[in-house]
Amino acid sequence: MPIYNLTVNNPPVSVDAPANLALLWVLRDRLGITGPKYGCGLDVCKACTCLVNGKAVSTCAVKISEVANKKVTTIEGLANGSTLHPVQQAWLDRDVPQCGFCQPGQIMAAVDLLSRTKTPTDADIDAIENMCRCGTYGRIREAIRAAAAMMP
Repeated sequence: MPIYNLTVNNPPVSVDAPANLALLWVLRDRLGITGPKYGCGLDVCKACTCLVNGKAVSTCAVKISEVANKKVTTIEGLANGSTLHPVQQAWLDRDVPQCGFCQPGQIMAAVDLLSRTKTPTDADIDAIENMCRCGTYGRIREAIRAAAAMMP
């Protein structure tokens, strides 16, 4: 099997994996990073969302061969030490999570959105399309707006 070099949550890693193995399974099964969740495996629910070179991607739909030499950030790599990212803090402040299953993907998608726009509209937030079976969309919207106000 080929060896792929990439950066995951800042440290460089090398992974021996088949080229067509989904990044989700590399993260979870090979590297022990469990923040990205398996929901549908079809790029629909987006519970597995992480950042690749700063852009939100569904890791169930991205192959390890596609991320060679790229930077991957999961929910585990978002905080700066004990200081939460503004989106993580806003999630806590607005009491967004219920079951919590979709929250890592939701947060990572929001981070991507706020890296592109500092004042997201309802349409911008709706375009995220991450599913939440608990239906906390109102609090998710509030948290994204609160995080936008906290961002430098």
